[in-house]
Amino acid sequence: MPIPHVPVVFVVSPDSTRAERLAPLLQEAAVLAIADAETLLREAHVHPPAVVLLHADTPGVPLAEVLPFLRQRAELAGTYWLAVGRDLEPLLAAGVDALMGDEMPVGTLALQVRTLLARAVQHRDLESRLQGLQRRLEDWEHEERVRDQLVHMLVHDLKNPITAVLGLLEVVEDDDRVPDDARELVKVARDETGHLLHLTVNMLDVRKIQAGKMRLRPELVFSPMFEEIIEQARGDVGSGLRDRHVSVTVLPDLSPTRADPDILRRILANLISNAMKHTVTGGLIEVRVWQRDEETYVTVRDDGEGIPAEDLPNLFAAFEQSRLTLHGRFDTGMGLAFCKLAVEQHGGHIWVQSERGRGSTFTFTLPLAHDNDDDDFAELLS
Repeated sequence: MPIPHVPVVFVVSPDSTRAERLAPLLQEAAVLAIADAETLLREAHVHPPAVVLLHADTPGVPLAEVLPFLRQRAELAGTYWLAVGRDLEPLLAAGVDALMGDEMPVGTLALQVRTLLARAVQHRDLESRLQGLQRRLEDWEHEERVRDQLVHMLVHDLKNPITAVLGLLEVVEDDDRVPDDARELVKVARDETGHLLHLTVNMLDVRKIQAGKMRLRPELVFSPMFEEIIEQARGDVGSGLRDRHVSVTVLPDLSPTRADPDILRRILANLISNAMKHTVTGGLIEVRVWQRDEETYVTVRDDGEGIPAEDLPNLFAAFEQSRLTLHGRFDTGMGLAFCKLAVEQHGGHIWVQSERGRGSTFTFTLPLAHDNDDDDFAELLS
């Protein structure tokens, strides 16, 4: 009976003394004598060997006939097969890994077996590591599925009541019967509820993009449409912008950009909201759209507090950083993570330039549309 975790070497031969002579030279392995092909088939299933010596003079069922079946077994994928003797062509055709004549000294044979044994042990170590990595991958995929389901359930369960609360707060804020001091509190509650809605939607969309489940619906975007999208994004940010000076510049006659208007609106809303959170009342937020080098550039600049240098490397990573804004609100970074993923899915890139105390400028690019991007492209340009 082989010792567990000790590699096994089979010596398939009618002469058991061949195994007995080899065993003292291979003390790192368990050497077993196998009388014939039938025994090999049975024992290989019970004790998968690392190396098998197939002596060509073994009687009974030809070893060359059973070898192809043995090589198909999954548990023998790392086994090395050494043919020994004369007239080895049938075994060579059957797929042995090495050949040796029967006139070779037993010491030389042992060296060859030890070489194959080292390869087999290395193969099994790699296989064991691969299986471990596969188990870790399966565990990770399971955790990701559970996390996706949790996020999806959480967002959908929260989105509807938050939207309802936001709508009710808007009704109350517009009611003339509400005193001015209470109206201001309602405004704050409405802004914070809107912020919560943005967080939940961004969380779901980040997970969708990471999982490759968000599909863009691109259109050709010209200068007037950019202006419309920016105006919609400003509305999404909420009443907090009333206390800021917002400047919008979209250069006229821009070449068409291919982008998903809804996603572009979300990107801009997140960047404008981020700028608002980092500026004081009366602060300046500038949005600018222009083109250069076959790309459309969009910048959102503010004159707020700026970003600490240590925060810049992880700025676009969700939950990687939590910075205290001027307004006492901790930022999860989920909105900026969404911006990065969404811009990159469009084929563009995003970056930030900032200096503490001197504001920040977020810039992202989008590729221009080309003739083959849309059937109506030529017609629109004509």
